[in-house]
Amino acid sequence: MSEATEPILPPHAITPERKLEALRHVNKRRASFAFFWEWAKIFTVSVTLFFVLRTFVVEAFKIPSGSMEGTLLVGDFLLVNKVVYGAEVPLTGRRLPALRKPTRGDVIVFEWPKDRTKNFVKRLVGLPGDTLAMRDAVLIRNGVALAEPYVSHSDSGADPVWEEFRWQSNFLVRTAGAAVAYHPSRNNWGPLVVPGGQYFVLGDNRDNSLDSRYWGFVPDSLLRGRPEVVYFSFSPDSSDDFAWLTHVRWMRLGERVH
Repeated sequence: MSEATEPILPPHAITPERKLEALRHVNKRRASFAFFWEWAKIFTVSVTLFFVLRTFVVEAFKIPSGSMEGTLLVGDFLLVNKVVYGAEVPLTGRRLPALRKPTRGDVIVFEWPKDRTKNFVKRLVGLPGDTLAMRDAVLIRNGVALAEPYVSHSDSGADPVWEEFRWQSNFLVRTAGAAVAYHPSRNNWGPLVVPGGQYFVLGDNRDNSLDSRYWGFVPDSLLRGRPEVVYFSFSPDSSDDFAWLTHVRWMRLGERVH
């Protein structure tokens, strides 16, 4: 008997080994695509969620100046609640329903009416219809002098007069010759009436604050939210490039804003 020999296959015949290798190659490509697709979905959902939260719920804000010293410090990083006053819907000019209206004494974040690319943080001291005045640096609202324990003064010996204060004449409580004789200063001005749909704001550091005394009222449409908590804080006055690591104000982390 002649010896058995293996069949001779044509050069392009599909052997079991070739089938197995092809399946491995296809499965590898499918696994790679599935991995990429899963990460793409996670990334897309995460980015979408981030922008939704930032637009409608909460936003980070950094204190750039000392106008609120005594309450907030330069180098404080705040989480701003945008839900409380009703977040603005982008590109529509409309706002979501508010949880409550702004109240006297609220610390608020708003777009500066003179330059809406800049955000300011101040304390709301006057609502629509309120009559406001200041005498010797004491705020008077609706005829009552206020005790404001959060207020600080860094230049108590001076009371400068600035040309910017002249806008107040248009909102002055009218008496005979009042506007003609009106010469407002930083610590002595008014009485003014806050118009409808607008607010009057002051910095807690009354001697170092660019606020409503200088540039006017804040329309309610420019409100961004209310800062709730200091989530990070460091002293930026140092020449150290790593001050955000070496000059952290640990005791301020998690402090509520009042």
